[in-house]
Amino acid sequence: MTAREEVLARIRGALGNDPVAPEVPRAYRREGEYAAGAPELVLQLVDRLEDYRATVVRIGAEDGDSIGRAVADALATLEIGQAVTAVGTPREWTAWLADVIVDDGQLDARSLDRIPAVVTGSVVAISETGTIVLDGGPLCGRRAITLVPDVHVCVVRATDVVQTVHEGLRRLDPITPLTFISGPSATSDIELDRVEGVHGPRTLIVVLAG
Repeated sequence: MTAREEVLARIRGALGNDPVAPEVPRAYRREGEYAAGAPELVLQLVDRLEDYRATVVRIGAEDGDSIGRAVADALATLEIGQAVTAVGTPREWTAWLADVIVDDGQLDARSLDRIPAVVTGSVVAISETGTIVLDGGPLCGRRAITLVPDVHVCVVRATDVVQTVHEGLRRLDPITPLTFISGPSATSDIELDRVEGVHGPRTLIVVLAG
């Protein structure tokens, strides 16, 4: 008998022949106080993201040209003119960059590591937790392109900002490769020394449109 089989046998013995599953409480809050895209939620999301050390660029319009200018200006402050982008990301979003690589799924980690930035969209943002969610679809791209480059520029539309995690999960397909982002990648050791960029982009720039 392996260790795994022994553990499972003990669990079955403890449960007996006819275990009764306890009822799961469902009385938790399922809705926030504000509708998706409300100004209060947008302000709360900005506050959370900046607290996580993300850079937030707010623009009033959602058109591709306005987003493209904001993306280019944000990367110009870091002296970056090259970026990889997901295949479904609108071309207007990167039209002002000098060098744009549209990911075809063939770039490996070493190739992506030589590209300084990635530009993607998002599917939903949760204001209470300051979380942006990517779903691996055409707008967000495969997970590798959003984890390897050192700078991630992520476009979030104000209409996609919801208040609670429950509301955010309702908008997602659970079988897709979901990535939840709450600020730049960061970790800390036992002495609380913060290190950024360990398992994802060191810099997160959020273009919040609308």
